[in-house]
Amino acid sequence: MVNPPPISVVIVARNEAHNLPRCLASVQGWVAETVVVLNYTTDASEAIAAAAGAIVFQTEWRGYRDTKNWALGQARQPWALCLDADEEVSPALRASILDFFATDGHQRCSGARFPRKVWFIDRWILHGDWYPDYSLRLIRRDQAKWGGDPFVHEKMEVNGPVATLRGDLHHYSFPTLSSQVGKFNTFSDLFLEQAKARGERFSLVAAVFRPFWRFFRAYVLKCGFLDGYPGFYIAWATAFGAFVRYSRLYEHEKKTEPRCNADARG
Repeated sequence: MVNPPPISVVIVARNEAHNLPRCLASVQGWVAETVVVLNYTTDASEAIAAAAGAIVFQTEWRGYRDTKNWALGQARQPWALCLDADEEVSPALRASILDFFATDGHQRCSGARFPRKVWFIDRWILHGDWYPDYSLRLIRRDQAKWGGDPFVHEKMEVNGPVATLRGDLHHYSFPTLSSQVGKFNTFSDLFLEQAKARGERFSLVAAVFRPFWRFFRAYVLKCGFLDGYPGFYIAWATAFGAFVRYSRLYEHEKKTEPRCNADARG
């Protein structure tokens, strides 16, 4: 492309050699520059990124929010497209982004969001809690930054109007079902810390009602049943995740160490 839009693709990665080629290929040739920020990487990520023409930086890990903000600071273009290594810009989304810059969209807005679509087990998930999952990733760098929790669930914050673009950002977040199950502990840890900070107490009503509500919302109201068995699994997993989070709060309030009595000591 002779005059690519003034976009820096910014990717933060650690040991993502298996995902980077797909991610980098989806933005190659139509953006002004690609920046890859690596931390504690021991695989071939640096060589892969360099071979794709990316500018590569190494930095220490500061948590998701602060590391991503540091990475944004290394970009040279006025706009940034922030991607994770396990994501891919679809052809439809690429066309929407190019049209955004070909018209006056980039002059009227400070950012743009678009739906993110997950590949899970054997299909794209198109319903339920996982879709459309609008993600704000295209931003004017001088009017946006990563905010939210320092270590998980970081969120883009933009000063100004945000456009909604067509086309999906493809997300290959869970290569196996076990990798999805492994997220339960991470999310329940975060929930517990946030609940403690708010002074929230365990509620049996919430622990029972909210998992049932999450399943009903995802599977029935949001048509998760249209995604076949994976949609059924996702709805149940979402419900179980909520149950685990509230159970962690119960454990935090009630857990005691076992007592030894005379009979037990023998």
